[in-house]
Amino acid sequence: MLERSYLFVPGNRPERFDKACAAGADAVIVDLEDAVPPADKQAARDALAAWLSPERPVLVRINGFDSAWFEDDLVLCAVPGVAGIVLPKAEQEASLARLDAAGAATILPLIESGLGLWNAAALARMPRVQRLVFGSIDFSLDLNIQESHETLLHARSQLVLASRVAGIAAPVDGVTTSFDDPARVHGDTLRARALGFGGKLCIHPKQVAPVHEAFAPTAAELDWAGRVVAAAEAAQGGAVALDGKMVDRPVIMIAQHMLEEARRRK
Repeated sequence: MLERSYLFVPGNRPERFDKACAAGADAVIVDLEDAVPPADKQAARDALAAWLSPERPVLVRINGFDSAWFEDDLVLCAVPGVAGIVLPKAEQEASLARLDAAGAATILPLIESGLGLWNAAALARMPRVQRLVFGSIDFSLDLNIQESHETLLHARSQLVLASRVAGIAAPVDGVTTSFDDPARVHGDTLRARALGFGGKLCIHPKQVAPVHEAFAPTAAELDWAGRVVAAAEAAQGGAVALDGKMVDRPVIMIAQHMLEEARRRK
């Protein structure tokens, strides 16, 4: 099933790796980039390599393509237990080609700049790219934007469009920095879901539950979906009306998808 939540854990805190894997997130990202000071890069990489196991696959956010640590991080791409690579500040196809050549199982380009968004359609078509990820904070910094839902609406919509046209999974939205405010996390996730996102980055285990709740259909939505499908089946290919509205094929497909997703998540 497609992941809804991606929980970061600092790469220089190996004592937290197992705890992160047990926190209930759909995926765990061990972060070797922003969370690790330069002096600790080598030790963090070594600690992660020693901990990795196929029995507990994780994603790894390596250091950026232009960084001094990128080449050394490439060795992790094909290590058993690395489910995929999250590449920060993804901007050029050449950087993703290097990950592919190094044996990365899957690639999640992190779009964090204007150039990254400009090239998002090309990045989404690269081999092994599973889905795009929005680094909303760094993106806002790069474009000198005051971060808000309104100011980033265009960027988010572009990532959804690029993903759909490339035929890859729906993108992953950026973090909510308030980890002690589940209502805000839930609200941010609902907005992302409404725009077409399929997952969200988490910086704290407390954020996982509200993210999952936001991506799950509500009881009212499931009731509506069930009635739509029942009405369509009863019509046997004829015109369908429900609650005073005509129901066409796209609406029926949305209802079917909603019910199927709920069954898979049980």
